[in-house]
Amino acid sequence: MISISTKPPPRRRPEIAASPANDGFTLLELLIALAITASLTMFAIPTYVQWIGDEKVMNHARLLAKSMQHARSEAIKRGHRVNLCKSSDGVQCADSGTWGQGFLMHEDTGTKGEVDGEDAVIRFEPPNIEIRVTANKPLADYVSYTAFGHARMLNGALQMGTFTVCRPGLRAVDVILVGSGRVRIARAKTICP
Repeated sequence: MISISTKPPPRRRPEIAASPANDGFTLLELLIALAITASLTMFAIPTYVQWIGDEKVMNHARLLAKSMQHARSEAIKRGHRVNLCKSSDGVQCADSGTWGQGFLMHEDTGTKGEVDGEDAVIRFEPPNIEIRVTANKPLADYVSYTAFGHARMLNGALQMGTFTVCRPGLRAVDVILVGSGRVRIARAKTICP
């Protein structure tokens, strides 16, 4: 025999939904989060600003190194000298000033170290007012590559030296030209004045 129960099934207790007022942060939690964020920002911003400055210096050093490599390859390709010289106008080489005023790459078929006759300006790099570029004596005025890709002074002497790329308060970066005509970049230990 089957018995049928007349009792209704047990009722389940309804779940209590959380009220919307309990879902947020307290004022104290919010103030603590803001204090932590402000502290992290105070430490991060100066480091970020210095990193950006260091990268600008390094990028300018890379630009100078790539320009020298480009001049070397152009000299080999064209079969005659190609020079880099400091220039503020992009038309002629400057007799004074620093490499920070800008520089140009030009053919030098007459081996005079100047843009004259049919010498073509291959490329001009305008000045960067945030960056200073200085060079030691052998590179003070120009860098000249022969048709064989060697860096040589206009009188035929070996040309080697160092460009120093600086921004005040940051570490300098050296762009070093070696005897073979190759270029390398090294971070200096000195801080730019």
